Formats: sequence, C-alpha cells, structure tokens
Amino acid sequence: MSLLRGLGSLLCLCALRLPGPPAGPGAAARGLDVASYRERVRAMFYHAYEHYLESAFPYDELRPLTCDGQDTWGSFSLTLIDALDTLLILGNVSEFQRVVTVLQEGLDFDIDVNASVFETNIRVVGGLLSAHLLSKKAGIEVEVGWPCSGPLLRMAEEAARKLLPAFQTPTGMPYGTVNLLHGVNPGETPVTCTAGIGTFIVEFATLSHLTGDPVFEDVARKALKALWKNRSDIGLVGNHIDVVTAKWVAQDAGIGAGVDSYFEYLVKGAILLQDEELMSMFLEYNKAIKNYTKFDDWYLWVQMYKGTVSMPVFQSLEAYWPGLQSLIGDVDNAMRTFLNYYTVWKQFGGLPEFYNIPQGYTVDKREGYPLRPELIESAMYLYRATRDPTLLELGRDAVESIEKISKVDCGFATIKDLRDHRLDNRMESFFLAETVKYLYLLFDPDNFIHNDGSVFDVVITPYGECVLNAGGYIFNTEAHPIDPAALHCCRKRKEEQWEVEDLMREFYSLKKNKKFTLKRASEHGEGESTKDATDASSGGEKRTSKKSSHSLLSCPSQSFNSKLAVLGQVFLDNT
Repeated sequence: MSLLRGLGSLLCLCALRLPGPPAGPGAAARGLDVASYRERVRAMFYHAYEHYLESAFPYDELRPLTCDGQDTWGSFSLTLIDALDTLLILGNVSEFQRVVTVLQEGLDFDIDVNASVFETNIRVVGGLLSAHLLSKKAGIEVEVGWPCSGPLLRMAEEAARKLLPAFQTPTGMPYGTVNLLHGVNPGETPVTCTAGIGTFIVEFATLSHLTGDPVFEDVARKALKALWKNRSDIGLVGNHIDVVTAKWVAQDAGIGAGVDSYFEYLVKGAILLQDEELMSMFLEYNKAIKNYTKFDDWYLWVQMYKGTVSMPVFQSLEAYWPGLQSLIGDVDNAMRTFLNYYTVWKQFGGLPEFYNIPQGYTVDKREGYPLRPELIESAMYLYRATRDPTLLELGRDAVESIEKISKVDCGFATIKDLRDHRLDNRMESFFLAETVKYLYLLFDPDNFIHNDGSVFDVVITPYGECVLNAGGYIFNTEAHPIDPAALHCCRKRKEEQWEVEDLMREFYSLKKNKKFTLKRASEHGEGESTKDATDASSGGEKRTSKKSSHSLLSCPSQSFNSKLAVLGQVFLDNT
C-alpha cells in the first residue's frame, strides 16, 4: 500500500467507490429513510444538549438521572467545548456564535486543578482548534490575520502550554496528569498509557503551524519517536510504560484501550502533515499487529515480547480500527472486521466494554456501554468509501438502541449493563462530540464536512492567499475536525508564502480554457462568490473564472495512484 494511497483516502472522504454489494444482509437498509434518521439524530443532540445547559452547565458533564452536573476532567465546561463544532455540523450558526462568546468570557485555565494531559488535549485543545478554524464558516467576524490568529486559537494555545510541563521527562514521554497552576506534582506517578503518550501530534502540530511556535509539534514528535524506539523486537508496544525509565509496566499488546489512539495519530498525523515517516511507522506496526494479534478478523491481546495470547477479548474501544483501516485503503479487511463487531452490537444492542470472543459473551464487570462512538465512527468512514447499505443499518440500530435503552427525561444515560439495561448517572461529553456527530454525518451525505474539494474559500493572510474549507477534514480522536489546508496558511518562510497561489496558478495555466467555481472570502467575513481571483504574487493580476458543474478541485472515482494530495486538496496528475 503506497503512502499516497493512504493519504488520499482521508483527504477526500468520498474515498474509495466500490461496486455496490449484492442483495444480502444489508439489502433491507436500501429502503431506509435516511432523512428521517438524520432528524432523529438531530433531536437526540438537542435533547441532551439543552438538558446539559439547563441542569449541568457550567460543570463538565450532565448527570442525567439526577438532572444535575459534575466536573470530571478539569472543570472546563467540557460538554460545551466538545459540542461546539457539532452545533455547526448540524447547521446551528447562532448557537455556535453564542457559545464562542460564552467561552471567551468564562473559560479560565489558571486554576489549581489536576487535569489529564491526554483528555485536556483531545477535548479542550482539539475542540478549541476546530472551533477556531470553523469560526469564519459560522459567520463570526474574524480578526485580521485569521486563521493565524484569533481568540479561540489563543485559548487553545494557552491550554496546550499548561500541558507542556508534563513532557519534561528524560524520555520526552509525558506524565499522565498535570496541575494547571503548578505543573507536574512532585509525587506524580511516572506510569502512563501508550495512548496518553502518542496522541498529541494532530493538535500540537496544528498549533505549531498556526502560531509559528515549533515547541508543540516538537514535543509531540519526540513522544511518538520514544514509543517507536521502545517497541519490542517483534514490533509491538505494550499498554503502560514508565516515562522516566522507559520500562514497560504493562506488556499487553493490542489495538484497544490504552494503545488505540497512538496508532490512529500515526495515520492521521501522516495525512495532516504529509509525513512519510509517520505513515511508515504505522505500516510497520500494522504488519506486527496482523502477524501476532489478528485471528479470523478479530484482534486479540498478546504479550508484547513473545506474541502469545494474553486476553482473547474484544474491547469496544477497538471498534475504531475498521475506520482507520479504511483511511489506508484496506477496505476489504476493514469491512470483515466491522461485520464481526456489528454481530456483537446486534447481540446486545450496544458494544460491551469487554467481549470474550471464544465464549461469545460479556466479561464480568465490563458489561456496560457508555454510548461510545467507535463503531459508528467506523461505519461513517466505511460508508463514505463503499456505500454499503449494511453501514446505514448499523446507524439505524444505534439510533433505535440508544433511544430505547438510554434516553431519560434529562438526557441520555450511560448503560451500566447491556444484559438488563440498568443505567448509570453519567452522560460523557463524547456523546455530543463524537457519537451524535458521526451518526449525523452517516445520515447526511451533503454535509460540508464531506466536501470533495469542488467548492472552497480563498482567504487573505499576512503570508499570502490561502485555500480553506475544501474538505478532507481530519478528525482528532474526539471527532473535532481539523482543516488540513489551514496548516499551510501561516508559514513564515518566504519561499512558502505563496505555495497555494503557485499551485493554483499552475493548474490555471494547464486548464486555462476550463471553468471552475471559486468562492472568495474577505479578511473579515464570508464574501460572495466571485469570478475574479487575484494573483497576489504577480502584483494583483486578476483571473477570470466562471461557474461550472466541474471543478479542478474534484474527487472523481479512480485509483489513488492518479491523485496528488496537496494542502488538503486532491489534484489529478493526468490534468
């Protein structure tokens, strides 16, 4: 599998178009009323969101059985941050604008709170970065210099700087917890899970590219490479490691809890940064994972040094894996594994945290389902790739199960036990950030998130013209979308200032007789569609463009070796 094929798959979420499946298990979903389910998902979001505002804000999370709130990950009004970009994906511009104002006025990181470095990064830093990059699309009047500056970007940077002391270890691998006011506590444990070390490159590289400060990307890369350096001789990593001594404390190797998003961020970091080294690292891991942990399209847990099976279980967190496989173009294997996981869902009406594969049943004290998104996430990616109606069927089943089992008067409650449907008094913020978002996107094929590059904005930055909102959004592990093109808007090296403009000029000259659609945005807000594109690098020369049903920035169905992915766009090398 070539690196380009892997990168192209996410940069164009229309992705691989495979022949429709024969009549079979998914055939019933062909008649599914997609619009109806989309509206039911929208209603689910507002039932949960409005009750959070009424009963739990400004606490982190809603407790839906008692209709009150609690702080869980650091007292950030976390559900509000996590739900922000979902509001825009649902089309609620006015509430997005209101929440941005609320956060600007009330969010404070100078607090004496011990916070998870991992959770603060993916939920707070990731949520603020995503909202920052979407703020112009949401009709907010952005300041001069956006997306290289702005209040939400400054808040994301402030939050990330609070996490930097955790990375000051002999290995470069971060502690798991940091005090936002005082740094790492003297008695802090040095044992951190693998995912807690390797899940920073998406957010931190985005911060570095937007702010010009390389420290964020540098520490994220150092942590990634430290894990790579300490893999076993058979190419696997364990579950927990001592960040001071680099000794593995938990030596179970797998793709699930404690490891999952490390692999995810190698792929997404490679796509975001067009980084061949990160993709090569993942592909090497992928070989070892297939060799030692894969059995009949299930993935087990094995001893990282010997490869012997230690736990023959499927964890619900592992359900992200088919979606990740689809991003590197391995769709056939992804679908087979997805269908295994889907059988578990149909058995219980949700995914138990642990499922014993040989016994075909839940594991004691791991019978719950906290409304996790991972299987729905994989369904969304695979549906964009295959259009297999079985994937819509999973979406339908998820809506029906969650509404029937989990819905209560004040929101949606964690399912404590899938066997008897007992509930727990918690609604995690990822329900609104991820679960509802991926369900909505599964049922909304025309959402702006799925843009194939046929429409885009050109904005003026201090460093030249910049293409944005062309699609190819990269979701962090909390489902906060990052526009990959934005990373090329704020380069400070002169030779890169007009990279977007040079590429556009090249394609204009190749297709000077072709027509295309260009929506220009001014510095201070959404502009109207225009027929003039200014060549800033040639003294303001104007180009003429006309509307057409075909755009240069398109994502047709063809093999990925004929695509060149640059700046979040997909260009054809045969043009």
